[in-house]
Amino acid sequence: MANGSRQAAWEFFGAELKRRREDAGFTQVELRTRVFVSGGYIGQFEQAIRKPQLDVAQRIDSALQTDGIFERLCKKLIDDRRYADYFAQAAELEALATKICDFAPALVPGLLQTPVYARSVTLAMNPFASDEYIEDKVSGRMERQRVLNDATRPLYWVVLHEHVLRIPVGRPVEMAQQLEHVAALARERTVLVQVLPYKVGAYAVMNGTLRLMEFADAPPTAYTEAVYSGNLLDDPAVVKRATAAYDLIRAAALPPEASLALIDAAAEDFRRCESTS
Repeated sequence: MANGSRQAAWEFFGAELKRRREDAGFTQVELRTRVFVSGGYIGQFEQAIRKPQLDVAQRIDSALQTDGIFERLCKKLIDDRRYADYFAQAAELEALATKICDFAPALVPGLLQTPVYARSVTLAMNPFASDEYIEDKVSGRMERQRVLNDATRPLYWVVLHEHVLRIPVGRPVEMAQQLEHVAALARERTVLVQVLPYKVGAYAVMNGTLRLMEFADAPPTAYTEAVYSGNLLDDPAVVKRATAAYDLIRAAALPPEASLALIDAAAEDFRRCESTS
């Protein structure tokens, strides 16, 4: 589904939600209380500013007695095979964010991946998949990167663990090209990159990735990911804790210039490895 038609579908979701809520005689506050969401989320759902998670859509159906219509709509709208089910809603929000902060402990984040790197990662996770499946995943990731080319692109801050720089994904020359791509984006000031070096030892959020997103007209969210699972977190207290954890990671990381020097050195190491192989 193209981005324009998908947004139109979410707008239909919101309009239908408003109609069904009013027919049931509920105010936005009353429905919010019944489905356990924060702040003005019902109004944001109705205006298609924010998209509800599937469990929230299910609770809306229960509260309004709408026989599963919002669950079915939500499932259809997040059913995009380019993205894992647990990441689809985070991908939708990514395009709306004014600021994104990523912490990557093992892989270059999708917004910074080269096609070759993305293909190698996808194939490693899906060794029996068809070429069509692999290319769908890669094209989806490349399409997401358009957000960094927009005039209104978000402020993008990334902390990479040094582990990311050392794991050879693909051939050495391909890994060198990936690191050089990250460095080029940093030098163009498209992204601010820091590296968390090995010598730091233990660090906050050692059990997975962390992403923070801020929006012009909606509260911030946090997204965490582990093996075949992801959690989009919007409870203000939880987002506050996640932000504090990210601040600890950022404080422990190398300054941007030293981080770039380490990325350059790692890329050069892979270049030398390629030339001697």
